Amino acid sequence: MANQNIQSVEPNIADIINTQLKSYNLDYKLEQESLNDEIDKALSEYLSKSGGKGGNRPDAKLLLQDKNLNYYPILIEYKGYKDKLVKFDINGQVENNTSKNEPHYKNISSYAVNGAIHYANAILHYTSYTDVIAIGVTGYKEDTSGEIKYSIGVYYVSKSNFGLGQEVDKFTDLSFLKKNNFDDFIKTVKELSLTQDEIEKLKEKKEKEINASLVALNNDIYKNEKGLGENDRVYLVAASIIATLGIPGKVSPLEKSDLKSKQEQEEKDGDIIIRKIKSFLNYKNLPETKKDLIVRTLQNTLLTDNINKAVNGESQLKRVFSKIVDDLGIYYKIGLTTDFTGKLFNEMYSWLGFTQDKLNDVVLTPSYVATLLVKLARVNKDSYVWDFATGSAGLLVAAMNEMLIDAKEKIKSPQELGQKTIKIKAEQLLGLEVLSSIYMLAVLNMILMGDGSSNILNKDSLNDFDGNYTDENEKFPANAFILNPPYSAKGNGMIFVEKALSMMSGGYAAIIIQSSAGSGKAADYNKKILENNTLIASIKMPIDLFVGKSNVQTNIYVFRVGEPHQNDDIVKFIDFSNDGYTRTNRKKSSINLKDTDNAKQRYQEIVDLVRFGKNKLNIFTEKEYYEGHIDTQNGADWNQSSPVDTIPKLDDFKKTVSAYLAFEVANILKRQNEANDSLGK
Repeated sequence: MANQNIQSVEPNIADIINTQLKSYNLDYKLEQESLNDEIDKALSEYLSKSGGKGGNRPDAKLLLQDKNLNYYPILIEYKGYKDKLVKFDINGQVENNTSKNEPHYKNISSYAVNGAIHYANAILHYTSYTDVIAIGVTGYKEDTSGEIKYSIGVYYVSKSNFGLGQEVDKFTDLSFLKKNNFDDFIKTVKELSLTQDEIEKLKEKKEKEINASLVALNNDIYKNEKGLGENDRVYLVAASIIATLGIPGKVSPLEKSDLKSKQEQEEKDGDIIIRKIKSFLNYKNLPETKKDLIVRTLQNTLLTDNINKAVNGESQLKRVFSKIVDDLGIYYKIGLTTDFTGKLFNEMYSWLGFTQDKLNDVVLTPSYVATLLVKLARVNKDSYVWDFATGSAGLLVAAMNEMLIDAKEKIKSPQELGQKTIKIKAEQLLGLEVLSSIYMLAVLNMILMGDGSSNILNKDSLNDFDGNYTDENEKFPANAFILNPPYSAKGNGMIFVEKALSMMSGGYAAIIIQSSAGSGKAADYNKKILENNTLIASIKMPIDLFVGKSNVQTNIYVFRVGEPHQNDDIVKFIDFSNDGYTRTNRKKSSINLKDTDNAKQRYQEIVDLVRFGKNKLNIFTEKEYYEGHIDTQNGADWNQSSPVDTIPKLDDFKKTVSAYLAFEVANILKRQNEANDSLGK
């Protein structure tokens, strides 16, 4: 901490840097001056550096344009102490959040770079700008000469790095902002890249923040907004997000100030939101039937009288819309690769009093389990992946992420990669969901992920789907199947597996299902499945996998599609009861999932064991990994475990005898000592 007896030299720092900016002929604005309405409004709306509403005033700010006519907000924060440039966390990231994933206001207000990145996130949250430069400058006065020394931190804050920021380079002044230097600077910025490991760490950190925000939002709406059922809440969130996404150059994002709480026909807040949603969907080129279904479903909530009625000049709809934008806006504008609406769904439904069976049917797959299923199904850039009970589309999001990662690794032409990315999102994913409220979340999820929504169908996959996925009745060429079915369906949900695999000619499938499906509850379906498909692996999952949501034992079953199972085929039985995670079920806890025993390595080892066999054993042993066989005419022998050897070994005998002799000798010595003590008295 800076010595409080040392006087801050912030005014001197401001004078030095502002003089530089002036010498570069840059049109910079100082703390109280306006840059433009959009940015001013964003800084006003965002939580301040101390946690209050508004009051975000960077010491200096600019809006610069590169040769491609792209605009970059530049936000500069000054401090006046030697050690107040930037505060990092233990991972070397700028620490703007606490261990509880709440804003670290002390760091944000005390450190120059942390404050500038805070401002940059306000821009990402509330404006259409996706790339921001955050600059922190601090300094001190030398004891001997009295000369002012200063240091500069320059960070790129964007959708691509989840708003957390990357250092661009080391600089001794701000001449990189000069007109003749700025294009080269932006070139350097654009060449910044994150490794997949860095992306995963940032994603994990951001997901924890999302969870905390979703809990706070749902708690607020649940307690303070009367008359809104669970479906209403889901539809309000979906509608608010779609309305505020916008399409650059085509559809402007809906802002809170656009809602006036008027009571006249066609001008109520619900009417305004619906018009914006229609405009957004028109530019997304969704099929008319799908677009009409989305609008019709959302209208049922948005156009009701009670939610549009103005009380003290504000409708409940505007109030809830504002809460959603304030609490969640940053997360769906920063290039998420996570199952955002799955997290939303689980949080919304965590307040409901479901019966156990109903709860089992609505529980959604944790993202790390979704990724495991995707890898077990051997999904790559050329896969065609479908899910017959898609829920919020979390499994499809995980599949899409894996496909995009594979494409990025293998395709080195930027143009070809761009075309492949579009094809993956638009053509290579298909989900079916029968429940309209959950279907709406799936559509929203895929819109957030980048327009894969046209292949999310509101259909009953068992009774209303023949494999077609376009208006031209083209069959979906599925070669990867992933599933977490409703367990109340026939065969604990194996009826979905039998149907999907019967419509595939090859590929792989990975499903997570109630374990009883493999030990008798679905024997008839299992026998039928084995007629044309090979069971590769059976993985026993942790009993507390869905803690707080469901209390059933689950297994993952992995299949090779299109090859009848033979009794001599080897099945890999794996006990994954210890997956390395410790789970809790505390609503107020910011972290209910902790990696306490090499969880990431364990999940990768499961993938390797299923793919390559026991030569990949490392963390696990042959106590957890067993290669055995099943009877194709049984259907109830899918949950085997490593046999327990009951025949004693010579070494075991020696250890037992040694332990017994040691015990006896100790007793003899003890009695001898007691006898000696007695004689000595």
